[in-house]
Amino acid sequence: MMWLLSLPLLLPFLAGPACRALVTSLAPQQAVRLLAGSAAGLAAGSTAALALLVVPGATHLRPVAALGHLLTPLASGAPGAVIAITVVAGSLLAARGVLLLRGAYRWWQRLRRARVLAAGSRSELVVLQEEHPDAYALPGRPGRIVITSGMLRALSAEEREVLLAHERAHLKGRHHLLVGMAELAAHCHPGLRAVREPLRYALERCADEYAAQAVGDRHLAARAIARAALAARTSPDRYRPGFALAATTGPVPRRVAALLDGSGRARARSSHRLAAVALLACLFVSAGASLQAADDLHSGIEIAQGETGEE
Repeated sequence: MMWLLSLPLLLPFLAGPACRALVTSLAPQQAVRLLAGSAAGLAAGSTAALALLVVPGATHLRPVAALGHLLTPLASGAPGAVIAITVVAGSLLAARGVLLLRGAYRWWQRLRRARVLAAGSRSELVVLQEEHPDAYALPGRPGRIVITSGMLRALSAEEREVLLAHERAHLKGRHHLLVGMAELAAHCHPGLRAVREPLRYALERCADEYAAQAVGDRHLAARAIARAALAARTSPDRYRPGFALAATTGPVPRRVAALLDGSGRARARSSHRLAAVALLACLFVSAGASLQAADDLHSGIEIAQGETGEE
């Protein structure tokens, strides 16, 4: 069982390189689904693996053995090694739990503040009388698009439509929830921190494609995003509330090149297909190893309980 549970703990470290290779080759919507699903699945698999590693050593404690009606601890190796693994796994699990709870609380606080700000306006568009050019999507019920007067002056009327369509795509797709999920997954395993930036890039590409389709002109969309990003370079991020997604963030030159390069369809090479297969394999192997280890653990418990009955 021990070697099986090492797989869900090691495989997330491969997710970052695979995601960076995939995000530029898959269609944006496909990339978002694959990256978000993989991050959530690998986080769940690694957490389950740590929890399962705690059980064998915990059965050396009399209260735990009595609770499980076990006559002897589970036979899974030398007692000293098993207990040491349990202590390490339990410590990691507790530390991750604290980080996850803190991250979830901060996520909830930022989302709550964003909704309070969004509720302060009855219009979808909120114009701030600020000189620094900026625009972002503010999640809420419903969400709002916040834009400064400086950004309005920096863009033409057609370019403003592109920017508004981009931010509207973030609200419509509820992209802030996916960003939050990736942040929480990173608290569950350090290897998943590398998935956050590729996922954000994929979300921005989704919004770019939505905006290009809304205005019917990919060159106009590319020009608007480039001009908005150049204008916003003097705009510090501290003016944006938490979870605010903006068209001016991320690797804008790559996004502009992607808009000018084609229709937004995937152009996967053989190496990129291999990365997709590797990422899916990591996900399925992690889930399969955790389930198999759980089944082995259940069998071991039944055997120990059977020994108790024989006595």
